[in-house]
Amino acid sequence: MANDNDKYARFARLGFDDFRALATDASLTPNERVGFPESYRANKEGAILADLLGKLPALREKGRTIIDIGPGCGDLARLMLSHCESLAHHLVLIDSEEMLAQLPDAAHARKVAAYYPQCPEIFEDYRAAADAIVVYSVYQYVFAEGNAWNFLDRSLTLLAPGGRLLIGDIPNISRRKRFFASDTGVRFHQAFTGTDEIPEVRFNELEPSQIDDSVVLAIVARARAAGFDAYIVPQADDLPMANRREDVLIVRP
Repeated sequence: MANDNDKYARFARLGFDDFRALATDASLTPNERVGFPESYRANKEGAILADLLGKLPALREKGRTIIDIGPGCGDLARLMLSHCESLAHHLVLIDSEEMLAQLPDAAHARKVAAYYPQCPEIFEDYRAAADAIVVYSVYQYVFAEGNAWNFLDRSLTLLAPGGRLLIGDIPNISRRKRFFASDTGVRFHQAFTGTDEIPEVRFNELEPSQIDDSVVLAIVARARAAGFDAYIVPQADDLPMANRREDVLIVRP
């Protein structure tokens, strides 16, 4: 387990160019190329997709337009490709050229190599046209190195009436602290580490580049101010980090 902890630390603070390098690292598994040790993601893609299907009804329908921003090249991206093909969806994948090159080409999928939202063709071709937008395990990197509010604002313009945007798997450090300060969190930490160690938790401390409650609540407030419905929603219990991550679901009325 220590080995996976070391890998997670390596993957903790990455930017767009770092992921481009990971994508072409033949020593890594597909999940590791998107920043996750195998123990965090291996065989979890089915549970993650099931959670997405519950929150994004368009994924369960047929012939919809689905945009996946930052899909990477891991097992989840491949499962999404297969699922969308089975329901005749038009799937748009936006990521680096290096990441997209690791995914199979498919007639139902359009690959757009770009550092989103620096892709004007997307906003020309899909304005108010997306039935569902997936942003999964991505927003923390945008927040750390990009313009998180421009990312959000531009994404909202792509939603069709009734369309939904899921900003999923957000590592909220405030929620993480609350969890590890609880009895349940202490037991989880001790079982994970195989020790009697009490996790160190410090509240009311500035955490540069980290998403906290104020950011998650601001996403909801900003979307609502723009005329959208927005909610903080929990992840399914069987997801890898459901006890310390959460999702924001935004709906165009």
